[in-house]
Amino acid sequence: MTDSAGIAGGGGAGGGTPPPPHARRRRLLRRSCLGACVLVLGGAATGWWLYSRLDGNITADTSAEAELRRYERERPANLATGAQNILLIGSDSRSGKENAPYGTDKGTQRSDTVILLHLPADRKSATAVSVPRDLMSDIPSCLKPDGTRTAAQYAQFNWAFEWGGAACTIRTVEKLTGIRVDHHMVVDFGGFKRMVDAVGGVEVCLKEPVDDAAARAKLPAGLHTLRGEQALGYVRARHSLGNGSDTERMQRQQQFLGSLVKKVQSNGVLLNPARLVPLLDAATSSVTTDPGLASLRGLYELVRGVRDIPTDQVKFLTVPRRPYPPNPNRDELVEPDAARLFERLRTDRPVTVTPPKPQDTREPGSGTASEQPSAPATEPAGTSSGTGTAPAPVPTFTGTTAGRADCR
Repeated sequence: MTDSAGIAGGGGAGGGTPPPPHARRRRLLRRSCLGACVLVLGGAATGWWLYSRLDGNITADTSAEAELRRYERERPANLATGAQNILLIGSDSRSGKENAPYGTDKGTQRSDTVILLHLPADRKSATAVSVPRDLMSDIPSCLKPDGTRTAAQYAQFNWAFEWGGAACTIRTVEKLTGIRVDHHMVVDFGGFKRMVDAVGGVEVCLKEPVDDAAARAKLPAGLHTLRGEQALGYVRARHSLGNGSDTERMQRQQQFLGSLVKKVQSNGVLLNPARLVPLLDAATSSVTTDPGLASLRGLYELVRGVRDIPTDQVKFLTVPRRPYPPNPNRDELVEPDAARLFERLRTDRPVTVTPPKPQDTREPGSGTASEQPSAPATEPAGTSSGTGTAPAPVPTFTGTTAGRADCR
């Protein structure tokens, strides 16, 4: 006897009649749907966990918000609907494990870097204006961490952050410029290093070697991709590069930020989850912001508004200033150049920057306005004076753009 009948029918091997084809299809469909549901729910759970983690990383500066509300009546009005002004503050705090190697924590901090970032209503450009830490400024009475208040005085700009934190710095900038500050961000040394590492480093060109023990930077001349510690040392180095002035240090910071902008806008970061997620994690855990930006949604809305700005429209300059006569180690504003720059930002009009001409002794990033613009640029009649009589020349300021930060 053979079991060919069993083999042909399959009953002998399985112990019964197999399910019809449509039943097998339904079972396969149910399993596929179940698997898809598991994947969707797993992905949603992972996404929610990641969102919650990133959102919870951000520290809201509620004390600064309360102090600014106290002085709301004296703050400038926002004259340009849709435009935003964001104050970026680099703190030299030595508190915490990451910042301890840079000095003894004395419970105080100053603003190592302050940049006023203007985003116009049309989001077609961005202008980043550095405020020198040594600029002599009118600092208002500010609330100190111990609850006492300082007296209003004319002093070095970065003392404002030491005395009264972000709120005091914002009020000082608003008094100096007449520009309403809508948001602020504070980042310390450790946070800066984490963000640079998250994008895989930033490329810079060194025309001469760097050997600055104070900034912990030692690099040969040439092309470098700087990460963490080296990047921080490069933007902080002062006495070992160029003439040792804060002017040149701000110029290097602007060039570094230009290269960073190009790196973040590249597909290698924005379209690479392996780099984008660490960048978001580093950024959100590294900054202290006003409550309006202290959420992943708030930061996302900000980034979404600037991610498509061409690099040659991301402009960097420094407020027009010169040595302060009573103390050449301090700065003062150059007028009317500074007033012209602040007026353009305040009213959301374009700022034009150009590198210095070969015969120009000013350094890039000095912010000094040109009396004779390099191009015959004009504005429509009446846009500045309101008379409608003749086109007004567009002032040109010495500066650079992220598009020029190409290490060539």
